[in-house]
Amino acid sequence: MNASTDPDFRARLAALNAKFAATVPGTMDKIAQALAACRDSDVGAAPSAAALHQLHELLHGVAGSAGTFGFATLGQEARRIEQQVRTVMKEGADWEPIPAQVERLLAWAARDASAAEYD
Repeated sequence: MNASTDPDFRARLAALNAKFAATVPGTMDKIAQALAACRDSDVGAAPSAAALHQLHELLHGVAGSAGTFGFATLGQEARRIEQQVRTVMKEGADWEPIPAQVERLLAWAARDASAAEYD
């Protein structure tokens, strides 16, 4: 019997998926807090390196794990935004469009983080 048809394996995987799902709201709250810290800089100024790093790390964590636990679209969108934040950090790219994208991700995840469609 291979792992995909083993009932014990499927039960363990379902339990891991449920455990990950339970962490999503808290993780989204942490991302919202990191976004708020990025916005704490002076009007028109780029966020501090520390605030950007925190936002990047949180998005990176979601991007790396969400797909494994059945949240493929969440992972893809987190990866897309994470890469933009990394470009801001490394190349000084424009920060201005990123907060709206993070807010959209947070609102979408609050509705249904496991949805296949990102709207």
